Amino acid sequence: MKEGKIVIFSAPSGSGKSTIVNYLLTRNLGLEFSVSATSRAPRGQEQNGIEYYFLTPDEFRRRIANGDFVEHEEVYEGCFYGTLRSEIDRIWAKGNTIVFDVDVKGGLNLKKIFGDKAMTIFIQPPSIDELRRRLVSRGTDSPEKIEQRLAKAGQELEYAANFDHVVINDDLPTAQAQAESLIKTFIGK
Repeated sequence: MKEGKIVIFSAPSGSGKSTIVNYLLTRNLGLEFSVSATSRAPRGQEQNGIEYYFLTPDEFRRRIANGDFVEHEEVYEGCFYGTLRSEIDRIWAKGNTIVFDVDVKGGLNLKKIFGDKAMTIFIQPPSIDELRRRLVSRGTDSPEKIEQRLAKAGQELEYAANFDHVVINDDLPTAQAQAESLIKTFIGK
């Protein structure tokens, strides 16, 4: 099978990464989102094969042993996340470019695995204060959870320099245009 290219997005929570990725998926660039596998239970309206491939912890371990994963991580005991080789093959078979939306460590691990076939983009908030404002205005997290996210964001920002590109999302249309331009250059569109 012909191998294609991969675009990897990482960012602290509240940076606008998902909004930017969802925008790019509508731009007729031949991008397709990689669905990760997890051993956690579905939440809310999540469906198998849409948000995640849901596997039992035992099934996940068996598939690790079989070499079915490109990469995986046990986030905490018995809770796994990973990328199935079959998902990569499925998207490349269509001739599409794979898009990952992963945490910073996962993004850098994927870059190590795929090398020049992969481009990493870090979406950075304009400031921690702005990040706090966005997280509070979302209204989905408790004050304690927001402080946890902000502490994690501080750590994640230290990884930004390890990414191929950093896009500062202080103006969403500008950040979307920057990300689109980077992808077009990378995939030759």
